Amino acid sequence: MHFDLTDLRLFLHTVDAGSITAGAARAHLALASASARLRALEDSLGTPLLTRGRRGVTPTPAGQALAYHARSLLQQVDRMQDDLGDYARGLRGRVRLLCNTAAISEYLPEPLGAFLRDHPNIDVDLEERASHRIVPELHAGSADVGIISDAVSLQGLETFPFRRDRLVLLAPAGHPLARAGRVDFAATLAHDHVGLAQTSAIAAYLDDHAARAGHRMRVRVRVNNYDAMARMVIQGVGLAVLPRPAALRWRGARVLILELDDAWADRRLMLCVRDWDNLPHYAQALIQALREPVGT
Repeated sequence: MHFDLTDLRLFLHTVDAGSITAGAARAHLALASASARLRALEDSLGTPLLTRGRRGVTPTPAGQALAYHARSLLQQVDRMQDDLGDYARGLRGRVRLLCNTAAISEYLPEPLGAFLRDHPNIDVDLEERASHRIVPELHAGSADVGIISDAVSLQGLETFPFRRDRLVLLAPAGHPLARAGRVDFAATLAHDHVGLAQTSAIAAYLDDHAARAGHRMRVRVRVNNYDAMARMVIQGVGLAVLPRPAALRWRGARVLILELDDAWADRRLMLCVRDWDNLPHYAQALIQALREPVGT
């Protein structure tokens, strides 16, 4: 067997991106060079590592095993670089961070932006996922850090508080539910809603709770962000469930904010990792920067 750290990093980038083209770009390699390296890696190991198709690539069972060991090995290399202290200055670090919709759109931009500004040698691969889909990626080691609602099981993960995330209902002025002040989510399911794209984490979260209540959400239109949702509500299209900070931006604009009585609407967002001690120093620094401020 013959491969080097560049091969392993390229392979992991390709698996994470689901594409050799995207993996090559993340590894800063030309596509032809990346393809040749991956073929040589497969030849060296004597087994296919990737299943290639029209829509990209997926790891074979052997590829999954290599990805697991490669992540562990590269984490150890990163820790070695950290331990070298001054000798490691100038080396870049990269953290793969998975977040649910509320975290990525409402609570993360400012603290993450401040961290990246102060740490120019650290990059972050940021992707949105539903909380229940982030957990297995953390356990598998395919993500370094996740920001997850405490509504899902966090067993086996080390957790740190990120932010409180209270979901509320935004209703057009004059809506039949607007006079209530508070409402159960189930009571809203007899009315039209405005939703986020079905690929968003919060859309899946709300669809799940609607199903538990024995209904389907009547979504008249799906948009790409919370501000677009609020603008649709102002036009009387329907109701919208969204985080309180997003709703408060539209307070007084011909909409009313109603509290949801459901316990699941009051969530805690948690920073989660598989093993704190095995995280590279720069990933630990990111978590420390993102943790919920004391006293909030």
